[in-house]
Amino acid sequence: MSHRTSDFLKIINSAETLLRELLNIPENYKVIFLQGGGSGQFSAIPLNLIGLKERRCADYVVTGAWSAKAAKEAEKYAKVNIVHPKLGSYTKIPDTSSWNLNQDASYVYYCANETVHGVEFDFVPDVRGAVLVCDMSSNFLSKPVDVSKFGLIFAGAQKNAGCAGVVVVIVREDLLGFALKECPIVLDYKVQAGNGSLYNTPPCYSIYIMSLVLEWIKNNGGAAAMDKLSSIKSHMIYDIIDSSSGFYVCPVEKKSRSRMNIPFRIGNVNGDEALEKKFLDKAVELNMISLKGHRSVGGIRASLYNAVTIEDVQKLAAFMRSFMQMHQS
Repeated sequence: MSHRTSDFLKIINSAETLLRELLNIPENYKVIFLQGGGSGQFSAIPLNLIGLKERRCADYVVTGAWSAKAAKEAEKYAKVNIVHPKLGSYTKIPDTSSWNLNQDASYVYYCANETVHGVEFDFVPDVRGAVLVCDMSSNFLSKPVDVSKFGLIFAGAQKNAGCAGVVVVIVREDLLGFALKECPIVLDYKVQAGNGSLYNTPPCYSIYIMSLVLEWIKNNGGAAAMDKLSSIKSHMIYDIIDSSSGFYVCPVEKKSRSRMNIPFRIGNVNGDEALEKKFLDKAVELNMISLKGHRSVGGIRASLYNAVTIEDVQKLAAFMRSFMQMHQS
């Protein structure tokens, strides 16, 4: 199917309409569907927004691997200010009283949920009228969001909104038209918005799958229902961890814990590798896969995205209890 056909226009228009309805996106925001994933946006954001102010500097909140990568990429195009003291480990959201926002910054950037380290914002930062930019890739559509508080939101679809291949950018109209001359035209938000995401061939199949997932979310109660389910699912696992007398250990401070990604170690705070291998091997026998922690941190990670059902989490919880009873000394 050509992306220029009326059939595909119906698909992409349906995806945008559903997304606008699910997040109550104001009319003065453009919705564009792009390629390049979140990592592409690490470049696109400074290339499009750093020109908003003459000093060409940006504020970044670094709470995990993904915001750290975004800040490093932005350094190619801008002077980057990390707004808080450097964290010894990614186990908490730094207190906002410690943030030093730069009045000359073109924007303030943060990642709403860090998948690797299991750290999630449960609030929208108050940046005193600055342009707020957020990577919502891993908790997108897991709860309602007041889009009007943001200058730009982006999200790769592959966690909660579809399959890999498409990234959604929601950008306020008054921020368009400031791209640096070095900005590749396929990353220029004004060009893409002006062409209805069709300046170049879009990821058609990924957009089609996304439209189906958005329809599923709508039919299952919308973002508010996903929020309630996320809370129920994550509490089931955290309750086991917290009542395990140290057999399961989550390193993240309770107020910063992610509802999407729950990292934990088994046996002690540093993890007993032999026990963790037994846990993972037995989980595979029970048809539970992808529980291995990210290679940079090790251990176990349970990801509880929208498509994971309460029944799935109950199965994991029952396994965690039985494994603890068998191996706890």
